[in-house]
Amino acid sequence: MTIITMGELMLRLAPPGNARFIQAPVLNVEFGGGEANVAVSLANYGHHACFVSKLPAHEIGQAAVNSLRRYGVDTSFVARGGERIGIYFQETGSAMRPGKVIYDRAHSAISEAKPGDFDFDRIFEGADWFHWTGITPALSDGAAELVRLACQAAKRHNVTVSCDLNFRAKLWTAEKARLVMTPLMEYVDVCIGNEEDAQKCLGFTPKADVEGGKTEAEGYRDIFRQMTEKFGFKYTAATLRESFSASHNGWKALIYDGKEFYESKRYDIDPIVDRVGGGDSFSGGLIHGLLTMPSMKDALEFAVAASALKHTIPGDVNLVSEAEVQSLAAGNASGRIIR
Repeated sequence: MTIITMGELMLRLAPPGNARFIQAPVLNVEFGGGEANVAVSLANYGHHACFVSKLPAHEIGQAAVNSLRRYGVDTSFVARGGERIGIYFQETGSAMRPGKVIYDRAHSAISEAKPGDFDFDRIFEGADWFHWTGITPALSDGAAELVRLACQAAKRHNVTVSCDLNFRAKLWTAEKARLVMTPLMEYVDVCIGNEEDAQKCLGFTPKADVEGGKTEAEGYRDIFRQMTEKFGFKYTAATLRESFSASHNGWKALIYDGKEFYESKRYDIDPIVDRVGGGDSFSGGLIHGLLTMPSMKDALEFAVAASALKHTIPGDVNLVSEAEVQSLAAGNASGRIIR
């Protein structure tokens, strides 16, 4: 299967381990970004994953491109140009100390990209799926227009479209998010998000107390039904994170197909190595499952297992195979050495 993802690939600078910004003598260099992370997961599962973006033509931009190529992601549709690559600084939390992210991504190449940088009809010719997140239209009005044009091209080529709502308060307000995201939902077949995403991006509010560790699945049933009735989604899915501390979370997910509502098994993740990219690994797993598995239940269980494993891996991307995810989904969670 050919899956297209489009968004910003950023330089990630992070203190080693659980060190704080103010004490770290060095910063580890990696690359990551929502849609790019999804592309890596899908390439790991054997799909033809293509990432669409714009990056500077200098050496750091090339290093970013190479970071995806090493995992088998097709970067032939990455436009080159612009002045800079977006940067984010990541501090990993522990116990009661939360993690922190500081953005330095204003005027990045993709945020200033123009429609002429991409031939969307060529990009979507022969594609099966298109995935984007709410982070990309939050970058700039120009980036939001690129998402709209990409969605229209995807629909012209009968491509399934998924969106992870991914609200980011540091990028835009809830009011702006709703203004931009609501009309884009007409192109979306599979909508993914959590309780904050649904509220801030689309105005739907399920009953959930994440900070108190209470996420009742039943509170989502009516919200999913309302979202499906309003936008015509084929599937609506949400991850439910029980945040007991920065290093201890409960993790499960829900899915609704307009008729049936299904809740996955729950994983107790303690300790968390790195939760960044957890939602992206869920999206990648869900796309793979919906494309290759017999039921949405199987797809959801695969996605939840994949994202649980991501919490054990440092960095943005989920470096697990389909077999490893299937093993965990089948109940093999002992962590014993394989030899």
